[in-house]
Amino acid sequence: MSLRIDLNADLGEHPNSNLDEQIMPYISSCNIACGGHIGDESSVRQTILLARKSGVSVGAHPSYPDRENFGRKIMQMQPQQLADSISEQIELVRRVCAEEDVILHHVKPHGALYNHAASDGFISELVLNVLKEVANGVYWMGLADSQSARVAHNKNYPFIAEGFADRQYEPDGSLRSRAMEGAVLKNKAVIGQVEQLVINHRVHTDNWLKLDIQSICLHGDTEGAVTLAKEINDHLVSKGVQIAAV
Repeated sequence: MSLRIDLNADLGEHPNSNLDEQIMPYISSCNIACGGHIGDESSVRQTILLARKSGVSVGAHPSYPDRENFGRKIMQMQPQQLADSISEQIELVRRVCAEEDVILHHVKPHGALYNHAASDGFISELVLNVLKEVANGVYWMGLADSQSARVAHNKNYPFIAEGFADRQYEPDGSLRSRAMEGAVLKNKAVIGQVEQLVINHRVHTDNWLKLDIQSICLHGDTEGAVTLAKEINDHLVSKGVQIAAV
């Protein structure tokens, strides 16, 4: 049985740049910033059109509404206030997708919201409730072997288990904080981690940690992202892995 993996990237985050267009040929799905940490209707539409042209599946990438910190800090918000913000962001992508005859394939929270949901059952339940309300049945993409995954599975909601090409893992399977040294991997370390995740279903922390994933993320703001995207794609294909959305 041949191996298959989705290769995704967070896009719509780079105004006045052609980075998204350069990365598109090497990925199979994208997560589009939709106004929480960055982005607006114009950038959402532009990225959706690029994805449609390239045959790349489209996802919404909502975050805490915190442009100042690029959505990378947990905000203290009332649950309904947070739910309304996430809903508004997803709805923007869903509406533009409909206008451009594109299917909204998945929703992947961004930054602090992603990590908060991964570790906190209450936040995961909140995200799931929003999904059911505004985009029921659309895949939820989140950290493999996390609270997000468990909440989705317990509710029989379609979930894409994600791993990371360029982030260091902690022994409990969480991602190392970007504030810590070595949190973001570079160059050959990225290729090595991708191969272990996709081929051997494991990631190295203090020891080897078993991790089954369906999608692997390369951050668009990682140094040399375009070159890395091409190298990851080429390496996986050379190993007989099919790059395709879930």
